[in-house]
Amino acid sequence: MEIHYSTKEDIDEIFRLYRIATDFQKAKFIVHWPEFERSMIETEINEKRQWKIVIDNRIACIWAITFNDPQIWEQRNDDPAVYIHRIATNPEFRGQNLVQQITEWAKQYALTNKKKFIRMDTVGNNPGLIAYYIKNGFDFLGLYKLENTEGLPAHYHNATVSLFQIELIDR
Repeated sequence: MEIHYSTKEDIDEIFRLYRIATDFQKAKFIVHWPEFERSMIETEINEKRQWKIVIDNRIACIWAITFNDPQIWEQRNDDPAVYIHRIATNPEFRGQNLVQQITEWAKQYALTNKKKFIRMDTVGNNPGLIAYYIKNGFDFLGLYKLENTEGLPAHYHNATVSLFQIELIDR
């Protein structure tokens, strides 16, 4: 298993994994991801904020990061944090606890970049997903109604989000 930046050559596979994840969300939940803008993913790749886990020369999982997320985290955005977004796992690699691998990677990445927190959000109240992220080391901070969703992807509009974080202790 290796973790690398995603590249422009990965874009078709990234969108395939997003479609699979969205179809799964549609089957299980009320809220699901919209179709993301290609330019958004290209920007993340160019800014080295789109990541992938590669197993046997195949993309097993993808996610994006940012160091700022003010519309979701509001006043907490002032804290030094890495924000993880849009984890999508290739179905052929499910069950390999890739979120735990991302979590361990994020701890090192955050410390290297002098960040104190690793944060994530999910839209809605999904008890199974909340339990899963807690199992992977995140603290569940609760449900919050977003105040300003202008410019955010459509699934955040009129949404309540579940917020999660890991507070890092310098080693």
